[in-house]
Amino acid sequence: MHGTDDVHHAQSVYGAQRHDLKNSREKPVVSTEPGVRPGRIVGVLALGGILAAIMQTLVVPLIGDLPAILDTSASNASWVITATLLSAAVATPVAGRLGDMYGKRRMLLISTIPLIAGSVVCALSSSLIPMIAGRGLQGLGMGVVPLGISLLRDVMPPEKLGSSIALMSASMGVGGALGLPFAASVAENSSWRVLFWVAGALSLLFTVLAWRFVPAGQVAATTARFDVLGAIGLGAGLISLLLAVSKGADWGWGSGTTLGLFAAAVVLLLLWGWWELRNSDPLVDLRVVGRPQVLMTNAASVLVGFSMYAQSLVVPQLLQLPEGTGYGLGQSMMAMGLWMAPAGLMMMALSPLGAKLSAARGPKVTLSVGSLVIAIGYASSQLLLGSTWGLLVVTLVCNTGVGLAYGAMPALIMSAVPPEETASANSFNTLMRSIGSSVAAAVIGVVLAQMTTDFGGHLLPSEGGFRIALLIGSAVALAAAVVAALIPVPPRITESGTVPGARTAAAEAKA
Repeated sequence: MHGTDDVHHAQSVYGAQRHDLKNSREKPVVSTEPGVRPGRIVGVLALGGILAAIMQTLVVPLIGDLPAILDTSASNASWVITATLLSAAVATPVAGRLGDMYGKRRMLLISTIPLIAGSVVCALSSSLIPMIAGRGLQGLGMGVVPLGISLLRDVMPPEKLGSSIALMSASMGVGGALGLPFAASVAENSSWRVLFWVAGALSLLFTVLAWRFVPAGQVAATTARFDVLGAIGLGAGLISLLLAVSKGADWGWGSGTTLGLFAAAVVLLLLWGWWELRNSDPLVDLRVVGRPQVLMTNAASVLVGFSMYAQSLVVPQLLQLPEGTGYGLGQSMMAMGLWMAPAGLMMMALSPLGAKLSAARGPKVTLSVGSLVIAIGYASSQLLLGSTWGLLVVTLVCNTGVGLAYGAMPALIMSAVPPEETASANSFNTLMRSIGSSVAAAVIGVVLAQMTTDFGGHLLPSEGGFRIALLIGSAVALAAAVVAALIPVPPRITESGTVPGARTAAAEAKA
């Protein structure tokens, strides 16, 4: 009778979810546009993912030149990167909540405004403060990715939803693959301002295409108020945390400023959690986030974000360090970008495979497999360091795993939350991945800074430091696989209310 028990268990879970939805304070969601063209919609939203990734890699080729460009110190110039990180962390959950309240497409279009404005401000900048302001504006537009993924749930046919989510998630990898060599090429052969003018033009193009071809989807008829105090509290807590993580190496991990920011982050985030649990209209519904499936998926997302970003810190340096070190490969910035480009394209090429695996075995399995593949890629680096082709294999394997994992996480989140909280939950998941990436930057930075070798009077990260960093990436990816395997996912329910593969009572009787 196990099959019947499975059916009863799944139906009870399904009934509980429907009961939660029925008792929600918000009125049922109302679809505003019934007709959709799936291929066109996915293509436009994927362009948004590519655009967001390009914005993040845009200044990488300029890092060494920024102090001269902006007439400032290297430490001050690093705020050009930090500003985008901080503003994106604050804006992403806010955009998600507003998308749930007032329409995901509307908020997606609004999010493109700071992308365009920020690009223009950066292109016209000649000093530090305007450049930081422009990069901060660009960070405010990073909500386009979780908003786009959430919008797919509203407008895509059920049979195409899984593959669409996987493709949209993989678009981030494509953006990174194309953005780095493009930015390097422009930086080497033209004015750096061209980078930002192109970014602004792409943002404008995406805005027009999204307005023209992406339907509004579902808009929740709600009387809820936006949680301003919750947004301020979360923003203050995240800024304190990410500032401490990203600038701790410069300020000193034991300095009063760094420790004070860590302490402030703990206090502010605890107070924010207390407020959210008491508030009837929370920015982030912690009761939903606390559901085991959502909580464990977010925990795995932090670890996947860490393991994804670790290779992005190690491989480019190995490719560009002088050959005279004995382990550097002496590639130019442009050549480095081209060697790393295939890995990003691999994410999109394999996204249909991830969707099929999720359809057959569930996104939990896909997330576990993806994390294991990342771990294998890092482990293989211990044998493949020393050649450009070897590092290419490492990045291809790692990004194959990242593509599988990134396509599975939104599917796990959306299957566990009610439709009217899709964008908020996805945005929070995106934030968890960003926090993982920030922690990776800090941890790998410490390892490489502590394990150095002297080369012509300059201290460079040693080969041992790179190997340790890659082993850390492998260990974290293995931890992500374990957490993913422990995610409690109820059996899937079909339209008829049965569990796929479970035997019905009639079948049991015949047996």
